[in-house]
Amino acid sequence: MMEHTEEPPPEEEPKAKPKSRADSSVDLETDTSLVVEISDALSEQEKVKFTVHTKTSLKSFKKLDFSSVREHEEFVWLHDSFVENEDFAGILIPPPPPRPDFNNPRQKLARLREGEDTMTKEEYGKMKQELEAEYLATFKKTVAMHEVFLQRLARHPTLRNDPNFQVFLEYEGELNVRGKNTKEKLGNIWKGFSKSIDESFLKNHKDVDSWFEKEKKFLEEYNARVGECTKQADKATKAHKRLADSYIGVATYIHLLSVAKDDPLSALYKKTSDAFEKLRKLEGRVSTDEDLKLSDLLRYYERDSYAALDLLYRRMRSLANFESANKKLEQAKTKNKGLAEAESAQQVASAKFEKLSDNGKQELTSFKDRRVLLFKKSLNELTELEIKHAKNQVSILKAAIATLKELP
Repeated sequence: MMEHTEEPPPEEEPKAKPKSRADSSVDLETDTSLVVEISDALSEQEKVKFTVHTKTSLKSFKKLDFSSVREHEEFVWLHDSFVENEDFAGILIPPPPPRPDFNNPRQKLARLREGEDTMTKEEYGKMKQELEAEYLATFKKTVAMHEVFLQRLARHPTLRNDPNFQVFLEYEGELNVRGKNTKEKLGNIWKGFSKSIDESFLKNHKDVDSWFEKEKKFLEEYNARVGECTKQADKATKAHKRLADSYIGVATYIHLLSVAKDDPLSALYKKTSDAFEKLRKLEGRVSTDEDLKLSDLLRYYERDSYAALDLLYRRMRSLANFESANKKLEQAKTKNKGLAEAESAQQVASAKFEKLSDNGKQELTSFKDRRVLLFKKSLNELTELEIKHAKNQVSILKAAIATLKELP
């Protein structure tokens, strides 16, 4: 059950438990040795508390069944701990879940309350109901993306064994992970700036493996195109939502005409209003389905493909380090000075690069297979839903026309 301690939206506590597998477009293969889910979530004014429930048969855990309560900052800490660990440089680290943000539905509800005097009671009630549903959908998606992040880690044969991940799951107390202060945020900005400069420096660096060079070009173009597709999908989803909202006013005001006394057209107005109300609900479902099956999918893989590009950047940095170690070794041989240290450094750099390349190729191949299967699954489901909604829309209009023809 999802509870809310803040003022609405929604005004009443939603009773549904977050079923993120149904609310998320990111599919995951079944593995019962380590099953992680978010069984409960509590939304407060400035934060969301997630109850992480774990069932496992792995001997590295002290218990077989346990829960812990975590906040978003702790998810970010966990993600950063993987990124900063050189042992995982050749692994595609799942993107961190987006920060919970309910400002949009809150602002919409505030504006709705301000304009309450300009609406009929019925119109205000329907608009309020729509905004509460939007808030709840956003909340469920937030829970789902945090759960997907943990499940990606739990499914990975290497990441699942990380001590930090096990502490995150098993430790029942707070991890005392705070948000970053101004100095740390500035440090992150500088770190990102330095990385951008390094990426520009390595951009024209010739790769020794044509497979990785081809993969890099593909992912750069793919990331850009998915980003643009996400924007267009969001526009389409919002257009359907605006249409659904406009039906509220149309249905309400036509219904008001039907309550007039001794109006011979009252029955016609009533039937027409009912038809627009049905169309409103249907258009709302179209918007929700497109958002879930298309927009969310594109948005997730825009971030996931960026994580794949990060992996390629780490590999290219390792290659540059390896080539630099080779040059230093040649210089040491020429000068006959510091040869042992140079050989040792060259061997370490070589081993790191080879390991990163082997792991990276496996990760990127798995990423491609997973991506293709999920896009195929989600687009097939979206197509079926679109056909279903289109047929329902035609049925509503045909039924409305038939009903109106029968009126005296």
